[in-house]
Amino acid sequence: MRYFIYISYNGTNYHGWQMQPNAVTVQETIQKAMTLILAEEIQITGAGRTDTGVHAKTMVAHFDWSDTLEVNSLAKRLNSLLPQDIAIKTIVKVTSEAHARFSALSRTYEYLLYFDKNPFLKGLAYRHYKELDFEAMNTAAAQMKRYRDFTSFSKLHTDTHTNNCNVQKAQWQRQDNVWVFTIQADRFLRDMVRATVGTLILVGEYRITVDDFCSIVEAKDRQKAGHSIDACGLYLSKVEYPHDIFLNNQIIIH
Repeated sequence: MRYFIYISYNGTNYHGWQMQPNAVTVQETIQKAMTLILAEEIQITGAGRTDTGVHAKTMVAHFDWSDTLEVNSLAKRLNSLLPQDIAIKTIVKVTSEAHARFSALSRTYEYLLYFDKNPFLKGLAYRHYKELDFEAMNTAAAQMKRYRDFTSFSKLHTDTHTNNCNVQKAQWQRQDNVWVFTIQADRFLRDMVRATVGTLILVGEYRITVDDFCSIVEAKDRQKAGHSIDACGLYLSKVEYPHDIFLNNQIIIH
């Protein structure tokens, strides 16, 4: 039987989601806890990977188990065993063909930026020290929906077969004293969101124009774009799936 596990975590103390030799990752930490509780080697597959220092409001992973699980009990036991910076939100039963990565319809990331000194945001958002024109940044961000190939915002030498992404939303909004960049797409490239934000900041500082931003996308050249902004402000916030992969009419909480 296959299950989806919904997870949130503060990525500060981890070398990303995906297991790595000689490094502590979120995936490894959860797998060890599940293996201990279920007394059987458990492997989980995530909806994607988050890099070192990146957070998740909602990461989804799947795992298989030979029998029916009492999912609420398992979630509570995992939360009691896992460190404080990883939390299990819910565990749900899905169809045997459901896949946390390949069944996803879209993923949404948020990037948090603030200006004034705030001890409660340090390490959880990016502080910028220059004024920004968010209207211009939103004009540039909206252009992303016109394009498919985002090589200019991709980390070099990755193992992906295509750099095409269908961006459905890209917008800055103010929430109290924090500016939040929300971007939704069917898939993301390594470093794509951080490189996008870094380039949009150049627009907001009037160092490049909206037309320049479009030219950067069209160039398909990572060296043309801005630098990748700090990981601390980046959150995987939502992963959406077809409703028919969920069994027992379960309600998914994001």
